[in-house]
Amino acid sequence: MQGAKILITGGAGFVGSSTADQLLEAGAAEVRVLDNFIRGNLRNLEHAKEIGNVLVIEGDIRDQETVDSAICGVDYVIHQAALRITRCAEAPREAIEVLIDGTSNVLESAIRHGVKKIVAASSASVYGNPSYLPMDESHPFNNRTLYGAGKVANEQMLRAYYEMFHLPYVAFRYFNLYGPRMDIDGVYTEVLVRWMDAIEAGQPPKIFGDGTQSMDFVYVEDVARINVEGLISEVTDEVFNVGTGVQTTLNELCHLLLQITGSHLEPEYHEARKVNNVQARRAATEKAEKLLGFKTRVDLETGLRSLIQWRDQAKLALTAEVGGSR
Repeated sequence: MQGAKILITGGAGFVGSSTADQLLEAGAAEVRVLDNFIRGNLRNLEHAKEIGNVLVIEGDIRDQETVDSAICGVDYVIHQAALRITRCAEAPREAIEVLIDGTSNVLESAIRHGVKKIVAASSASVYGNPSYLPMDESHPFNNRTLYGAGKVANEQMLRAYYEMFHLPYVAFRYFNLYGPRMDIDGVYTEVLVRWMDAIEAGQPPKIFGDGTQSMDFVYVEDVARINVEGLISEVTDEVFNVGTGVQTTLNELCHLLLQITGSHLEPEYHEARKVNNVQARRAATEKAEKLLGFKTRVDLETGLRSLIQWRDQAKLALTAEVGGSR
């Protein structure tokens, strides 16, 4: 890693920027960030810029020339750029252009410029509803979303490019991500952010469904760490789950958040949503531990406290920015 140049697509997002921090702390000479800033934010890169050399390229992975220019001269690529699952459902053509065409652009340029390895973001969405728990990497693809279909296709593309062109890669199936730098002011905010906003406003947090749906919540710093470990490892042509192996229901999550914030509100229940209505998730973590020596370090309560602290500071900074621009 010492002296390496790395490109992160989607690098101004909360996972990409956290990965940039850790790459520079590990001795990377340069981190390039390619982002269209629809979801990413320059504020997320402030720490990285303080500790190392960051080159920001505003552009879209759907533009082959932009991708080619960004990859030229780098040693490694961490491919994070994607659309949210809800956006994929709303705009199928855009989803295909980003997830399939955009990834193809990244892979073609990586081959052209002799990239040593790619670390790619996949998703637990490929599994859909579980056939068994915990879900290991051999679990069937029960996915029924376009987002999940795109991630399945990405994994197969990586495997094909490894077979045809000997392009080393690892792909990480992230489970339910959370932590500092989550999108707090966008159209598609995550459930935790919506709940924090509601609690702050004195309104009951909304749960869609009966709250027994379960997830495996993994903290962003742990995710960034496995991205770095995947890059420096000699392991290739493998996919890994990235989760804690701990199952948490929405009811449990909501009540933990209420407890941490000292709120006496009770959740309000609504009809379950149709998009990505997965009932249960829990990652089998043995493969990542065995081949990469990776185990998550941050438990849910600790991670939530860090998220709340960061959100409060980010809200203050955002208010100051708005006030200063008047």
